[in-house]
Amino acid sequence: MVTPMTQMESPRIDSARLAEVSRGLDRAEIERREKVFSVSGLGVSYHGKPALEDVTLDVHRNTVTAFIGPSGCGKSTFIRCFNRMNDLIPGAKVEGTVLYHGADLYARDVDPVDVRRRIGMVFQKPNPFPKSIYDNVAFGPRVLGLRGGLDERVEKALHDAALWDEVKDRLKDGALGLSGGQQQRLCIARALAVEPDVILMDEPASALDPISTTRIEDLMHELKREYTIVIVTHNMQQAARVADMTAFFSVVVDDDGSARRGILVEYDTTAKIFTTPSDTRTEDYVTGRFG
Repeated sequence: MVTPMTQMESPRIDSARLAEVSRGLDRAEIERREKVFSVSGLGVSYHGKPALEDVTLDVHRNTVTAFIGPSGCGKSTFIRCFNRMNDLIPGAKVEGTVLYHGADLYARDVDPVDVRRRIGMVFQKPNPFPKSIYDNVAFGPRVLGLRGGLDERVEKALHDAALWDEVKDRLKDGALGLSGGQQQRLCIARALAVEPDVILMDEPASALDPISTTRIEDLMHELKREYTIVIVTHNMQQAARVADMTAFFSVVVDDDGSARRGILVEYDTTAKIFTTPSDTRTEDYVTGRFG
């Protein structure tokens, strides 16, 4: 027997206002687009202890999909399943199915390195290398042997990350001298330089000031014209501003308190999640009530 986690870690917010600022697509339009990911019955455990169970959802091309929910509900664990980053965590085991353009992402003959080239990731804290701005962006292409037209590739990535005009005259300067917001956009440019299909973002603006956060959010709207974006965020206003689809995760706890694991409660258009959710647990979370 399990019971839902009774205390949600979210502030009281105006869900109607969130729906107003959401600029997402309607569900019919989204579902007409190609499925980039199709997840079925996915579960993740660490050293035999379940962390996430029975997740099923689809992610469509050229959309922004947000994962929200309280701490410990498995959002970051789930997003790492899309580029097999959990493979690098000792004791992690992924079960279920993750199809990427119809192909099994976890098939024996799939190279995880190639997966991570096609499906890039930007982390919570900016992590530029202690190299020049240019060398940070050029790092991935060089490792992959993509040396032809390297200058053009670096410039395009910086343009796409809305950073070119700020750094074009100092590409040989150290990346660590950039502001936090600039460093995060540099990390996005680094991911874009290898021409991925998907960009995963695990709380990309949580360590940034409001102005830098706005730049990152505006950038997501621009990037989804060419890329599919999946984002984890604790900021529900941010989910409403950037996401077309939103998945709400929660936590269930064994009656004796001995174990807890994340579950997917509801997945729908962002406007519906924040205004007329189908599950009372979702409503309790987005309104800041306890459930």
